[in-house]
Amino acid sequence: MSTSSSVITIGLVGGGELCAEILQKTTSVSAHEEFRAPIVAVADPEPTSPGMALAGRLGLATFTDYRQLYEARQGIDLIIILTPEPGVFENILATRPARIRILSYPVFQLFWQAIGREEQKLRERTREMETLVNGIQDFILVITPDMSIIEANEAFLQKMGLSRDQVIGRKCYQIYRRAEHPCNKTEDECPLRLVVQNQRHIRRIQKRHLPDGEVRYYEVSIYPLYEKEGKVSKFIHISRDITQHRREEEEITRRLEQMVEDRTRQLRETHEKLLHQDRMSSLGKLAATVVHEINNPIAGILNLVMLMKRISAEQTLGAQEIEQFRRYLDLMETETRRTSRIVSNLLAFSRQPIAEKQRVNIPQIIEQTLLINANLLKIAGAGVDRRLEPGMPEVIGSEDQLQQVFMNLFSNAAEAMEAKGGGTLRIEAAHEPDLKAVAIRVVDTGVGVPAANMPRLFEPFFTTKKKGQGVGLGLSVAYGIIQEHGGTISAQSVVGEGTTFTIRLPAVGDADRRPAGKGVRHESQPDTDRR
Repeated sequence: MSTSSSVITIGLVGGGELCAEILQKTTSVSAHEEFRAPIVAVADPEPTSPGMALAGRLGLATFTDYRQLYEARQGIDLIIILTPEPGVFENILATRPARIRILSYPVFQLFWQAIGREEQKLRERTREMETLVNGIQDFILVITPDMSIIEANEAFLQKMGLSRDQVIGRKCYQIYRRAEHPCNKTEDECPLRLVVQNQRHIRRIQKRHLPDGEVRYYEVSIYPLYEKEGKVSKFIHISRDITQHRREEEEITRRLEQMVEDRTRQLRETHEKLLHQDRMSSLGKLAATVVHEINNPIAGILNLVMLMKRISAEQTLGAQEIEQFRRYLDLMETETRRTSRIVSNLLAFSRQPIAEKQRVNIPQIIEQTLLINANLLKIAGAGVDRRLEPGMPEVIGSEDQLQQVFMNLFSNAAEAMEAKGGGTLRIEAAHEPDLKAVAIRVVDTGVGVPAANMPRLFEPFFTTKKKGQGVGLGLSVAYGIIQEHGGTISAQSVVGEGTTFTIRLPAVGDADRRPAGKGVRHESQPDTDRR
């Protein structure tokens, strides 16, 4: 055998049925790069023998004299003897050039029979695998890197309504998408490309349109098979129809969404009913409280009117009776004013109309309110300690409403200190740049508020005053006004030492950030949060 090349060139001697069988099984793979022993010539004295005829059709060299295989131009490295005729082996052995090797008929027959047995086993295994694959209901394809289908199982062919001849050799996108171009990223990225890019198998869900127009969903798994050089030689493409499962999931999702929607609607209706009941309950309490508070002064006025009518009817009015009538009129005036105050506070609480806002100066409002309440504070024996920071920023708000807030706080402080025989009302106002706010603190040295009452301090109609002195709307109104101005109001109190109210309002130019903790905080000792 020549040592100048790794290719073994073979010549066959004997053109019978065995020769034709060998040519049929070997020439189909002779072009494969791993097959390194091509058959190039056949020699037989009978030109019409099966092997000679097939060799001629295959374009191989044919000779009637096997000695022509010895010629150097034929390049024969190995002669395989396929005829059992006696003397052929001895003649070739005696006449061949030294460079040509010989494989005798008995030896080749031994190898060929062993190969045939292995071939039969492979055929049986192949049939078993085909039966197994065709029995699987999943769709199984074998696809080459150029996207050609080289194998398909029966389940796939039946589902697609195609024959094997209509599928084998065609491109996968021609079968699946009825298209003449590969899948692209804008439509549906090719899973085969993803396998190559990721160097591993992939699994994904794909939507496909069947020939009859039906839309189905498939779970697609693609496994690459590699050559020795690491290149992908084939793809195993497995599809599982999950349309029914997908539809069941969609139905379950739809039912869950419907249940959530129904439950949400029920909760909303229940919430609205509870709100309505709560509003009606609050309205009932409000009405009962208002009726009770207004009934007292009206009953007093009515009694005085009836008394005055009886006196005037029974006797002549003298100086004593006229003086008595004056006292009655004073009482009637007091009760009438109290009724008016109750109604005004109630209207302010219920409506709290949005007043026209403008730039207002907090120290100026404080001074005006102190002037109005000067007599009240003097009667309560309360001095005033002003600590108003000069040059403070203004705030945007309603001067009348903010004055009403301070009126309520100052009058409450005066009453609390009067109960202790006097005290000091300290009023602080300063700019807090970090919070972008103006802070006002109203501090009294009165009797204080018990810790148990602090959480209810700003509730409507809650009051610790004696009967007839108030209805508990002042702080509620103050809270609503401060909240409407985007600010906060909080309270701290220690029984026997006094109470501090702290108000924060956004400063002009700082409106983009409100003070933290919008709402109300009530604090006692220890500090307690209400809102």
